[in-house]
Amino acid sequence: MGAALKNFDVLIIGSGLAGQSAALRLAPHCRVGIISKRQLEDSASGWAQGGIAAVLDSRDSIEAHINDTLIAGAWLNDAAATRHVVENGKHSIDWLIAQGVHFTEDESGYHLTREGGHSARRVIHVADATGSAVQETLTRLVRKNPNITILENHIAIDLITGKNLGTNEKRCFGAYVLNSDTGEVLTIGAPNTLIATGGAGKVYLYTTNPDTSTGDGIAMAYRAGCRVSNMEFIQFHPTCLYHPQAKSFLISEAVRGEGGLLRLPDGTRFMPEHDERAELAPRDVVARAIDFEMKKRGLDCVFLDISHKGEDFIRSHFPNIHARCLELGIDIASQPIPVVPAAHYTCGGIVSDLKGRTDVAHLYVAGEASCTGLHGANRLASNSLLECLVFAEAAVNDILSNKKIAQPMLPEWDESRVTDADEEVVISHNWDELRRFMWDYVGIVRTNKRLKRAKNRINLLMREIDEFYANFRVSHNLIELRNLVTTADLIVRCALLRKESRGLHYSRDYPKMLKKTKNSVIRRRRHVA
Repeated sequence: MGAALKNFDVLIIGSGLAGQSAALRLAPHCRVGIISKRQLEDSASGWAQGGIAAVLDSRDSIEAHINDTLIAGAWLNDAAATRHVVENGKHSIDWLIAQGVHFTEDESGYHLTREGGHSARRVIHVADATGSAVQETLTRLVRKNPNITILENHIAIDLITGKNLGTNEKRCFGAYVLNSDTGEVLTIGAPNTLIATGGAGKVYLYTTNPDTSTGDGIAMAYRAGCRVSNMEFIQFHPTCLYHPQAKSFLISEAVRGEGGLLRLPDGTRFMPEHDERAELAPRDVVARAIDFEMKKRGLDCVFLDISHKGEDFIRSHFPNIHARCLELGIDIASQPIPVVPAAHYTCGGIVSDLKGRTDVAHLYVAGEASCTGLHGANRLASNSLLECLVFAEAAVNDILSNKKIAQPMLPEWDESRVTDADEEVVISHNWDELRRFMWDYVGIVRTNKRLKRAKNRINLLMREIDEFYANFRVSHNLIELRNLVTTADLIVRCALLRKESRGLHYSRDYPKMLKKTKNSVIRRRRHVA
């Protein structure tokens, strides 16, 4: 049986802030299809607690925000991309407000908080659940827009690429997409495709990311021939709640920004010994400090204490964190929060220009799946949602400027393969093995020996997965595992290329930072068009 065929003017793969904001901007002009692995609401954007960094106060400045971003990024940032994002901060916030997002206010206007690495209060927020509030607002608008078709419980398998008619230019024509409910594979054609699939936190055993963060867009674009860059820079959030019943619950950066102190089990502070900025140091510094103290002392966790600020302050600033911890028997108004570092953000990704364009014509990327150059070697807190908004708009503007090109007949998906009863068992085992050795060998502190061990294990998994993929019918879990292993391979290969310690990549074999900055770039030379 041949694959079902659908056509849109623009296909958006991913339903977080980048995908939904792009869809809403495109909808007045064309027909848009959104692919969502689960429900529209199930994205990493909705989990963002802290807020969105933007220069909104006269006591702040564009140059200060740029400088903070460069310092956090260990000077690996792209200067043009950084300026482009920061200068569009207020414009992006104004757009969200126009869509109906109600940011937290105080007596002087919108309340701005400060987070680690920022030299000023510039993080606009909705209490401690900014991502959720923004996502809910945009989702309501997307669901009722007649020009937007939503395909929930669908997962992209691979991009459809080929040569432009009459030229040798490689371009994207759409994607093959699995309906996870029915097992049917759709062939979706579109003159323009935007990848907005988010990051790859699920490649690690401990992560603050939702289950959907499996590196799908990065892996697909790499297989299609796009450059992927700086994948070694995986940001480990310093403070994930340590509790057996709390799955991936993040304790916001803003807790430290508002006076939270990191302590050992005996109550002693330790951050002043690691950095003069103490708890307000950038995330990579704080995560390494916690990792060091835990390993040095054999601790299961450390503690983040905000109790000295008082219950009224805590309830007003961190209502969701307070409520969730209380459900687990932890009253943060009177006791410290047990925390551990966890994989949080993928700073590298698919290389794009300032218009969101990738190496493949008519294929765009926005959000965490991209490597725009904004984050450098370490993302500054709360710059990520801003990047989603700025580059989604940039991609939309370029898409709308494109001349209409006729779509060719697209090849059908091969439906002849059978289902193997043992496949899901093997997939589950491989997934668990991958996440454990990535945590052990490619974590916060790395060595060449550990990286090479991880590479050997990845090679074995890749061969096994290729066998499954070639011989059996695709499933949701097999697609995700294939993408995770590809992404893990990219992380390790980029890490082996970097002969220094910079930002989020800390190597015991190369503890110093080189004077000359250089991106790690990988491109698949042999791929199927």
